[in-house]
Amino acid sequence: MFSNIYKSISQLLSAFLISLLLQHLGSGLRTEKHPCFHQINPIVSQDGHLVIGIFLSLFSVEVNSVTGAELFENSPNKACKPYQWLHKNYQQALAIVFAIEEINRDPRLLPNISLGFHLYNTYHSDERTLESSLRWLSGEDQLIPNYSCWEQDRSVAVIGGATSVLSVQMGTLLNLYKFPQISYGPFDSILSDKVQFPFLYQMAPKDSSLHQGVVRLMVYFKWNWIGLIVSDDMRGEEFLWKIRGEMVKKGVCVSFTEKIPVSERRHMESQETFMPRILSSSTVVMVIHGDTDSLMILRYSQIPFFPTRKVWIATSHWDITMRHLHSEGPAFRGALTFSYLTWEIPGFKTFLKSVRPSKYPDDILLSRFWLSAFKCSDQMENAGQEICSPNASLETLPLCSFDMTISGWSYTIYNTVYAMAWALHEIFARKSEKKSMSIDEFLFPHPWQLHSFLRYTYFNNSAGDQVFVDEKRRSEAQYTIMNYMFFPNESEALIKVGQFIPNAPNGQDFTIHEDAIVWSLWDSKVPCGKCSDSCSPGFRKTPLEGKAACCFGCFPCPEGEISSEMDAEHCRKCPEAEYPNKQKDGCLLKTVTFLNMKEPLGMTLVFIAVSFSLLTALVLGVFVKFQDTPIVKANNRTLSYTLLISLILCFLCSLLFIGHPTTITCFLQQTVFGIVFTVVVSSILAKTIIVVVAFRGIKPGSKIRMFIHPNVSIYVVLICSGIQIIFCGIWLSTSPPFPEADAHSEYGHIIIRCNEGSTFAFYCVLGYMGFLAGGSFTVAFLARNLPDTFNEAKFITFSMLVFCSVWATFLPTYQSSKGKAMVTVEIFSILASSAGLLGCIFIPKCYVILLKPDRNTQERMKK
Repeated sequence: MFSNIYKSISQLLSAFLISLLLQHLGSGLRTEKHPCFHQINPIVSQDGHLVIGIFLSLFSVEVNSVTGAELFENSPNKACKPYQWLHKNYQQALAIVFAIEEINRDPRLLPNISLGFHLYNTYHSDERTLESSLRWLSGEDQLIPNYSCWEQDRSVAVIGGATSVLSVQMGTLLNLYKFPQISYGPFDSILSDKVQFPFLYQMAPKDSSLHQGVVRLMVYFKWNWIGLIVSDDMRGEEFLWKIRGEMVKKGVCVSFTEKIPVSERRHMESQETFMPRILSSSTVVMVIHGDTDSLMILRYSQIPFFPTRKVWIATSHWDITMRHLHSEGPAFRGALTFSYLTWEIPGFKTFLKSVRPSKYPDDILLSRFWLSAFKCSDQMENAGQEICSPNASLETLPLCSFDMTISGWSYTIYNTVYAMAWALHEIFARKSEKKSMSIDEFLFPHPWQLHSFLRYTYFNNSAGDQVFVDEKRRSEAQYTIMNYMFFPNESEALIKVGQFIPNAPNGQDFTIHEDAIVWSLWDSKVPCGKCSDSCSPGFRKTPLEGKAACCFGCFPCPEGEISSEMDAEHCRKCPEAEYPNKQKDGCLLKTVTFLNMKEPLGMTLVFIAVSFSLLTALVLGVFVKFQDTPIVKANNRTLSYTLLISLILCFLCSLLFIGHPTTITCFLQQTVFGIVFTVVVSSILAKTIIVVVAFRGIKPGSKIRMFIHPNVSIYVVLICSGIQIIFCGIWLSTSPPFPEADAHSEYGHIIIRCNEGSTFAFYCVLGYMGFLAGGSFTVAFLARNLPDTFNEAKFITFSMLVFCSVWATFLPTYQSSKGKAMVTVEIFSILASSAGLLGCIFIPKCYVILLKPDRNTQERMKK
């Protein structure tokens, strides 16, 4: 209800304002004819039973900076403004002629009924659009509101509206008379409002996916710093909102946004406003969205800035080749344009080749186009056909003047004429069933009767394309990506380099042939449209404070991390089995290593261990051979044998640490080492205890005489070693050592070593040995001055000092070492401590036994 009230009020208000405006404008035209109307806006007509009004933008005029009031206060007689041809738009007029002729020849479509047309020029001007619309309604050159000079009302509909602004101007007037208006300009969602424009239909395909195709092009060429240039209207705002959202999704940034005022077209004004800002910007890639009217200002303004290196991405609504001068072409060389994907209309090129002024002698517009396009002298207008026509053909014109390939707008106009014909055909098919209808009513239907048929019209055109008038049933536009080439001889071409089909399967929707693109005179490679240079592999992007996300710095990856891609946002660690290379752009496979006896260090340690074990065995052999000598007998021969055998095992147990660790070797390494060394230390402890007991027990009444027994030393060794065996048993049963791969200790290597399992148990074993060693050192130190020729307490004291020093150094060194160094430190400590015990305790005795036998006698001992 409210919508109907709103609609009625709007129509009444519009009718009132337009009537006042046009009455004021037409009052001067009732008394005198417009002196220059036929000069600047000749009416081209073709007679027929039914007539369609055609409004095309074929000329461009210079718009003065005056207000609307001043414009209508001026006498229309003074409105003869200079104009220039928009030559390429004339193809639209020829598409209408071609379609009308095809329809009139078709016996199946509108049989016995011919279509005609009246063609008006709107100049891309609001003023001329209103004027032409009123002349269409009034008839011929009259300008009388609400009055028609036509002999019979044969007009059925209007085709026009190259832009949304012009469609609105026409619709505001035509809606009062319920005239069907079909717009062939770019699709605009505002014009789909049936409350405001109930009798307006749009035939252009929907551009709802255009912004996605443009962003796909940016992403393909890795451009992320883009300037956006749009017309300052609702369509421009809608496109700007959509493309910004899509750019954010794809990580593309907007460098700047410039809006072109749709009412401003003067060259000097454009130079003083936005063009210097656009062309002086450091941004390389520019996206242009707007119609030919608003964007023609770029053609006027770009000549002074010819040397700029820009990549222009034009959308489907602007014909980038349309210009007035040949010298205007180079600035847009290399541009990429999204044009409507159209199908070739059969016979259309042949028709264009046959067009001559002599073929249509009554078409004054064609004659003037011919004179202007082929640059014939204005003074020779009457004889122009004789001068220009003999060998002239439209196919010889340059691309900036005429294109033999049907344009998207011409294709839409062709479909529009056919849609009108099919709607009329349906009306007459329905009316022929009614016998009582008069002949005039049958031939001349009212325009408002066309709406119920037009909105449901659909057909297949001669190219095989299915056409719908209903916007809801129409599919989205499909685009051909064209590359604009301008050659040194001032010729030009549009070459197909790709396409964008929104509804195609993924992977087939967007295609581009990069090798076919010619960029410009300066760049043979893809121009760099980025805010910052790309970060090479091995570096990561770092945002710059106060800058857009596409502006960043490049910093090397931290130690141990890599980046293998361009413009990586984060560095990553390599897998456990790999390590970063020096460039930090890839991972290398780590070398699996361990303390191998085949390598120099392993061979050296094996040699030392075997050598010392053989030396110890040799000492044992000396002691066995001279077992009855006083030196051997004096210091508990059994303990000496036990100690020497244990030292041999100590040297040999170091071999368990060399080679590829296995579960068995890891079990034996620490336990054998701990038990054997405990036997060694406990044997030394037993020796020192026996020395002390022997000297203290000889005093009368000493209570320790009870400890002078041959088996006391054996008990000491067994008890001390047994405690260590218990510790090792608990260790192995709870958390035993196991082989592990250490991928972090040594760069580029995976160290195979034995993990202690329980660190606490490991240090308990070491701590117990340290406790025994400390006890032995203390007892030996107290007994060092006891009088006895063969008292070895001094040797034990010194040997335990060496032993404790080695293992005290071992602990911090072992903690700070990694990988093979830990194993090497432990082997060295085993060998060094064992060698210290062997050298300090037994080497002096062997020296006496072998080299000083005279001192190894009972008599010498008594002295």
